[in-house]
Amino acid sequence: MATSRTALRSRLLRLSAVGLAGALVLSACAESERTSDGDTGGSTGDTFVFGAAGAPALFDPFFASDGETFRVSRQIFEGLVGFEPGGVDVEPELSTDWESSEDGLTWTFNLEEDVTFHDGTPFNAEAVCFNFDRWYNQEGTGQNPAISYYWNNTFGGFSDGASPSLFESCAAEDESTAVIQLTRATGKFPAILGLPSFSMQSPTALEEYDADDVQAEGDSFVFSEYAREHPTGTGPFQFSSYDEGNATIELNRYADYWDADAAAQVENLIFRIIPDETTRRQELQSNGIDGYDFPNPADYQTLQDGGFQVEVRDPFNILYLGISQKENESLRDFQVRQAIAHAIDREELVAATMPAGAEVATQFYPNTVEGYADDVQTYEYDPDLAESLLADAGASDLTVEFHWPTEVTRPYMPSPQNIFNAVSEDLEAVGITVEAVSTPWNGGYTERTNQGDAQLFLLGWTGDYNTADNFIGTFFTDLEGQFFTGESEGGEELSEALQAADAEPDPDARAALYEDINRNMMSEWLPSIPLSHSPPAIVVGPNVEGLITSPLTAEEFNTVTVTE
Repeated sequence: MATSRTALRSRLLRLSAVGLAGALVLSACAESERTSDGDTGGSTGDTFVFGAAGAPALFDPFFASDGETFRVSRQIFEGLVGFEPGGVDVEPELSTDWESSEDGLTWTFNLEEDVTFHDGTPFNAEAVCFNFDRWYNQEGTGQNPAISYYWNNTFGGFSDGASPSLFESCAAEDESTAVIQLTRATGKFPAILGLPSFSMQSPTALEEYDADDVQAEGDSFVFSEYAREHPTGTGPFQFSSYDEGNATIELNRYADYWDADAAAQVENLIFRIIPDETTRRQELQSNGIDGYDFPNPADYQTLQDGGFQVEVRDPFNILYLGISQKENESLRDFQVRQAIAHAIDREELVAATMPAGAEVATQFYPNTVEGYADDVQTYEYDPDLAESLLADAGASDLTVEFHWPTEVTRPYMPSPQNIFNAVSEDLEAVGITVEAVSTPWNGGYTERTNQGDAQLFLLGWTGDYNTADNFIGTFFTDLEGQFFTGESEGGEELSEALQAADAEPDPDARAALYEDINRNMMSEWLPSIPLSHSPPAIVVGPNVEGLITSPLTAEEFNTVTVTE
């Protein structure tokens, strides 16, 4: 049985926090609030301003898959479970504890009491089931994997029965007890409930603002009034406004937050959207913001010398070169994929484009995750062998579309354009013609790659929780996703192996199954090419205290204070 989060709250506030360094006074105001001459007037201590790398796609986390949406929604919403401060292990959040039946199918969650959503709606077992039923009963566009991405990748199907679902039912046994029934045992439950997508949202607000009204428009989607203006959770901050013209999002402290030990320490939390990393650094140095994520590794020393606090997280991610077999038939050839792997100088890629401490990846998750195999086949940099393999496959004149994202910085991808340039140069050096395609991260890039419409592409993953399924199960189980097509060799075999491993209840046996999968992926299937694991940093000003960094890059800002 899990331990109550209330009992753990005081520990959170005692954890090592980011210390003071220097005496630079940072601004606590958004740009739109500055005086005409640019003078900030100094920090009031009531506001924390964070420089976001991109605009959120929306504010309803169920329909999101991007980090910038989750960065904001994580402050507004809470789930039944969360993750320990500074770590990756599961702990209670809106539940006090839980237990499962021996067969792993029935899960009983005891809930925190006297919790309200930001609109005053009570949080209780009925609200829990309302949320589960909302997710399960999506129709039309709501079922699109590009929209309900995390539901599709964890729970699977919907109530229409078109494909099987992990979820069967939710029942409110009483006001403070919710019972979740699953259709099969899985090693990822209840950890998946800590994902931002499965946060609890106010049933009242969801209904009032027609939350499930999502319309497709070309490669993009138009979301509801709820998702754009009225996100309503139980978290320590509540949504105030999104000023798209000034690229600022404002959240305010929720005065009636249920857990006094974890209440927000600042009155206002402002996200300023600053897509350019250099501009974010300059804004921090000129007191325009109090912190930002993923500073350029080349700037670490300069920032530290200026008194700023550069906190480097432990790596818990993967950057990979995605290969879709949907449109380019040549990419269905195993020898061609091997040739691409041998063409890339990954040692140089890591040295030139990644922060200190980054490592070349030999498989699709770091060695701290169960099932990591030390004896997988590796693909050393060998351009001559790459050319030979292409010739043997009849693909010496291979042309590929290579997609890379703009207006984004990710933990595993600190500089997308530099990484793209390095990889494309290696490919062209062995005779592959590269047709570059750049797309804004929130302007269709993730939708295009998720649907398999990009031949080669840069993408990656920061683990949501510590299981192999969260990495390779997410990537390769779906035969209609990023990588495979009906003609793909090994795709179905890999998908079945992943499902069998996830369903194995014995941890040691499950780890052994994943080891075999990792060996086979690299020696027999090579569905895509792992590139690197990177330790991302976050930087804040010298007068910011209380920040607890997360290997999941899932910082919550309720513990942050800004001194004058």
